[in-house]
Amino acid sequence: ANLRGEVLNLYRNLLYLGREYPKGADYFRSRLKAAFLKNKDVKDPEKIKQLIARGEFVIKELEALYYLRKYRAMKQRYYEGD
Repeated sequence: ANLRGEVLNLYRNLLYLGREYPKGADYFRSRLKAAFLKNKDVKDPEKIKQLIARGEFVIKELEALYYLRKYRAMKQRYYEGD
């Protein structure tokens, strides 16, 4: 299995999403790097798959967070007149 490619894709996707992170892209990037470095010596494919799944969960969480933030901002603009 090409798990290395999956890990790299995951890293890229997270890096991309991190640009909008509330605490800032730099903060996000350093945390992301640390998390990936901490697991860089993991060799067990099952463990790697678990870590990838965790990363994909984080992506969903971030997307939900951003969606909510945009939705709230839109709603505020829309209902400002009330």
